[in-house]
Amino acid sequence: MKKATKASENCYYKARYAAAQSDTAYESRENASEKLGIDRTRLARIELGNVIPYPDEVLAMADAYHSPELCYNHCANDCPIGQRTMTQVEVSSFDRLSLKVLGSLNDIDALKESIINISQDGKVDPEEREEFQNILDSLDKISTNAKALQLWAMKNIEY
Repeated sequence: MKKATKASENCYYKARYAAAQSDTAYESRENASEKLGIDRTRLARIELGNVIPYPDEVLAMADAYHSPELCYNHCANDCPIGQRTMTQVEVSSFDRLSLKVLGSLNDIDALKESIINISQDGKVDPEEREEFQNILDSLDKISTNAKALQLWAMKNIEY
């Protein structure tokens, strides 16, 4: 499959390209669009970043391309609610993700201690806000790394 230059950084194109490595039906947009039930020109516009796919199109691509991260990242990037509540996740190799998870858990004991100290009086005092924000940032990092590992497992381990 020849790599498209205009769409090469688009996550939907990348997922189709990766799927084409094991299923030649995804080598062309025309064949992929038939399998997905998405109009060929619409699929081209999605892969070129000219339109945002509908949730049902994202689901179809995620299932067909075996790329669950498409759903998660669609919600994080294109859904107004998800944009407020989620961060984009990059699914990389297992060893890299494992190291990221372990790294984010490094200071878990210090986090627990900080949470205990702050929560003793049932409120976050003004002088505790910076420390509390650091706790929230650390928890967000743990959550993001855990989600990336979970998506990797969904993509690479058959249950």
